[in-house]
Amino acid sequence: MAIDMGSAGGASLTAAGDHWTLIFIRELRQPPATVWEALTDPAELDQWAPFSAARDLTERGPTTLTMVDGDERHDLPAEVRVVEPPRVLEYSWGGDLLRWELEPAGAGTLLTLRHTLFESGDPASVATGWHICVVVLQHQLDGDPVGVIRGAAAREHGFDELREEYAKLLAE
Repeated sequence: MAIDMGSAGGASLTAAGDHWTLIFIRELRQPPATVWEALTDPAELDQWAPFSAARDLTERGPTTLTMVDGDERHDLPAEVRVVEPPRVLEYSWGGDLLRWELEPAGAGTLLTLRHTLFESGDPASVATGWHICVVVLQHQLDGDPVGVIRGAAAREHGFDELREEYAKLLAE
């Protein structure tokens, strides 16, 4: 099934020392409480995120987030650090830090993801990955699930073209 991924946008990059933070902003049609559930419930995460979660993310403390790419699985340690439902969720993911901020926007939600990478990486690829995940998330929240798209499968959904757009947007 062909899914309209749209075009690159709503992303910026900030650098601090040897690491950088991708700031990724999207408006979703559902209220913050609904989006919060999708960010914290393992069953919901498994439908749109690049990883599966070993437990609900509404409790602070250690957990495991498993990267999934087809049949390959790679466990990464995680620590849920901030839980302020339905506004702020922050956790480590391997060596990275993810901070999700939700604000009411009319009947919907303004979602801001701050993804800090402490190791060298490819910001355009990270932005593209989150772009695809959030498109899948919006379909899921709309009751029109398209199935999770992660890892190598993202190439079948325009990853390379979107990555080029993000590279220009983020001025790599």
